[in-house]
Amino acid sequence: MHAKKICKVLDMAMKMGAPCIGINDSGGARIQEGVDSLSGYGQLFYRNTIASGVVPQISIIVGPSAGGAVYSPAIMDFVFMVKNVGIMHITGPDVIKAVTGEVVTSEKLGGAMTHNRKSGVAHFAAENEEEVYQMVRELMGYLPSNNMENTPQVECKDDPNRMEEALLNIVPTDPNKPYE
Repeated sequence: MHAKKICKVLDMAMKMGAPCIGINDSGGARIQEGVDSLSGYGQLFYRNTIASGVVPQISIIVGPSAGGAVYSPAIMDFVFMVKNVGIMHITGPDVIKAVTGEVVTSEKLGGAMTHNRKSGVAHFAAENEEEVYQMVRELMGYLPSNNMENTPQVECKDDPNRMEEALLNIVPTDPNKPYE
C-alpha cells in the first residue's frame, strides 16, 4: 500500500515537473503484504529511473532504513542523512555476524559517514534533523520550482580571475593513476 502512495506522489511530481522529496525511516518490506510489497518496490524503482533527469529526486534518511527501502534512495539525485540516526543497509549486523562471523555496528555498516565518505551514496551528512532540513531548504533554493523554469540566478561575488592552486592537483596528469 505504501509503495502505491509513493509511486502516485512521484507520478504527480513528474506530471508537474516538480522536485520530489522523500523522508525515509523504514524497516523495509512488510512481510504481511507478501509478494505485493516486492511488486511495489519494482514499481517504485521503475519510476525512479524514468524520473531521472526529469525531476530532482531528494531522499532524507532520518532513521534506520533496511532491505528494499534503501535501493530507491541509492538511485536518487540527492541523498541527505542524519549522523548517528540515519542508517541504510540491505541487511543488518545480526545477519552479517551469522553469515560471516564479523561483528559490525549499524552505524559502521550503513551510517551517514559510511555512505558519505566511503560508498558515496549519501551526498550530505547532517548533525541532526533540524540541520538536515535546513540543508534541503538550501538545496531547493538552487533548483527551479519545476522543470520548465530556469534555475534561480544568484549574483556571483567571486573574482573571475581568482586562482585556486589546489585545483591543479586534484586530477593526476598520469591517466593510469587513481584518484578520489
